Amino acid sequence: MASHCKFWLPKKKRFCAVSPLNNSSFCGNHTQRSDGQWIPCPIDPTHSVLEENIQGHLNRCPLLKQTQSLLSQPYYQKGVNAGGEEDEEETPKSSGVKNSSVTSEMKRNAVYAMSVPEFSKLIAKIKSVHASICNDIQDSFRIPEACSIWTNRQVDKKLPYQERHVLQQASILGNLEDFGVLKKSCASSNVAMKHCDSNGACENDSDVPAVVEFGAGRGYLTQMLADCYGISKVLLVERKAYKLKADRSLRQKEGLTLERLRIDIEDLNLNGVEPLQGVAYIAIGKHLCGPATDMTLRCCVREQCCQVIAAEAQDCCYFRGLAIATCCHHLCQWKNYINKRYVSDLGFTKEDFHAISWLTSWAVDADHGSNFSSTEFMTRHEIMSEMKEFGLDSEVRGVGEIVRDMQPIDRAVLGFMCKDIIDMGRLMWVKAQGLESQLVNPIPSQSSASLAQTGPELGEDDWQC
Repeated sequence: MASHCKFWLPKKKRFCAVSPLNNSSFCGNHTQRSDGQWIPCPIDPTHSVLEENIQGHLNRCPLLKQTQSLLSQPYYQKGVNAGGEEDEEETPKSSGVKNSSVTSEMKRNAVYAMSVPEFSKLIAKIKSVHASICNDIQDSFRIPEACSIWTNRQVDKKLPYQERHVLQQASILGNLEDFGVLKKSCASSNVAMKHCDSNGACENDSDVPAVVEFGAGRGYLTQMLADCYGISKVLLVERKAYKLKADRSLRQKEGLTLERLRIDIEDLNLNGVEPLQGVAYIAIGKHLCGPATDMTLRCCVREQCCQVIAAEAQDCCYFRGLAIATCCHHLCQWKNYINKRYVSDLGFTKEDFHAISWLTSWAVDADHGSNFSSTEFMTRHEIMSEMKEFGLDSEVRGVGEIVRDMQPIDRAVLGFMCKDIIDMGRLMWVKAQGLESQLVNPIPSQSSASLAQTGPELGEDDWQC
């Protein structure tokens, strides 16, 4: 029998080195698949199983033990932050599309299926809405002095360093500091780390809020926060497994406690997390893709939690503020979106929202060196005049042809408009919960992320949730 698999790997210019299966010349990865029906695993849909083997596979699926453990946790509550049915009553019914996930391909096909007048009308509405609500979004690139050890590359050389990511992370923290959610740290001979207000008065470590990073990935935003602001309690929330995480270096920090929860934000009830019970916390997230932003807002800013009397909320966590860098708006889903009423009040339907979310993918079409901001959208390009020009031969040309003929910069401008509209709805929802909030661009305009930051209203100490 062959000592290794006989499958040739053209990119590596060698045979596969894995041992072959019994009575076969190939390994399990390269043996020709059976002609039977392959179906997604019910436990982990990222891999498929022969339908005839499904019962046996369910007993040994690698994620079985993890799933069973998660179901028993007090912080697991299926779909608690998903939104969906309870929000549908807020909006007029559209065309009867079921409340299920809509893929990017489905969104694109729906846009291309529009008539040219319908597409032109949608573009005109997007332009009008953006002009009326989104012109006050300001650039807010902040590099705080506290982050100088990172920006000056004075950190452990074993930690990964990419200047672009460091500047993004530092600006997120700088905006939190400007907003009063984070306080400047100062050294003390008596206390390892205190936090100082603007008058120089310092708090004890026990008063420093915990940090919950949503969509934490490897956790290096929290790494910078821990290095520069002296936090003592960290909770990392991430549904995927990652290698080369910051967890190891964070656990080596004296006085810092760290817990990582492998759970979907959709299913997380923070009040069930024991280390956070009775503790004030701030929430952060860098690049919370699509609906993850909406789920995070629901998780942290619950209207019913704000109604709990402090004396009766000893087991609740206390929300002090958050900063979220949004991204991947093309993945947004109507069923998860946090402010459906806002969308419908603007005159958009569910189908319009899907189209708007797909159009956000155009924001990357322009040259990354292009220097334009959302405040220039209305004067820099007159998209509607171009649409009217194309509409002259609308019986011949379809939306797909019109899109292909548009200049990349025009598509990018429209994509950024759609991003702003989606994020503005989120901002309006947070404000409706009684929180002082801002929507800013935390990095130079050549980059595409945006940051929503919230904190307690003036005169309030904490927000409970």
